[in-house]
Amino acid sequence: MGVRVAVIYYSATGNVHALASAMAEGAAKRDAEVRLRRVHELAPDTAIDSNPAWRAHVDATKESVPEATLDDLEWANAYAFGTPTRFGNVTSQLKQFLDLAGGLWQAGKLQDKPVTSFTSSANKHGGQESTILSLNNVFYHWGCLIVPLGYTDPLLYASGGNPYGVSWPSGGGEGPDEATLEAARYQGRRLVDIAARFNGA
Repeated sequence: MGVRVAVIYYSATGNVHALASAMAEGAAKRDAEVRLRRVHELAPDTAIDSNPAWRAHVDATKESVPEATLDDLEWANAYAFGTPTRFGNVTSQLKQFLDLAGGLWQAGKLQDKPVTSFTSSANKHGGQESTILSLNNVFYHWGCLIVPLGYTDPLLYASGGNPYGVSWPSGGGEGPDEATLEAARYQGRRLVDIAARFNGA
C-alpha cells in the first residue's frame, strides 16, 4: 500500500499555510499521494476584516485549498497537522475539526497512523513547543504514532533546531525563510519514510 498523506492545517495570515505547502511538497517528493487541506474558518468577517493580512490570506486560499473533511482522515495513512499558537495551545479552528473525528476514533479508523505536527507563533518563545505538545495529546488518544523531527538531519539547525516539529516565529511580518521551508519539506519526507516502513512499502 502506498503512503497517503493528509496535510491539514489552520492559518490566519499565511505562515502556517506556507509551512503546510512545503510539508506537502516534501511528502510528494517521496511519491506519496498528498491532500493539502485547510480547516473551516470560525472567525466572523468583522474579525478577519480588522487585519488586512488575514483577509488577504482567506481570500487567496478559499478557492485554491479545499476544506478538510472527515473523509480526508479516513483516506490517509499518515497525517501532518499545523496550527498557529493560541496562548501556547491549538487554535479553535483546528481543534473543532479534530473534535469532529470522534466517530472515526471510536471505529478505530485513526489508530496506528504516523502523525507529525508543526506551528508558528509571533515570537520565538511564544509557545511553539507547548502548542505541538498540546496538539499531540489528541494523537495519543487516537492511537497514532508520533513522528518528531528530533535532530535527524543537520539542516534542521538552520531553522532553529526544534526537535518537536518545524516552527516559525512570524513577528517580523514576513513569511517563513527558506531554511524553515526546507525543514518543513524534510519533515514531510521523514513522515513518508516512517509511514512507508510501518506499512511495509
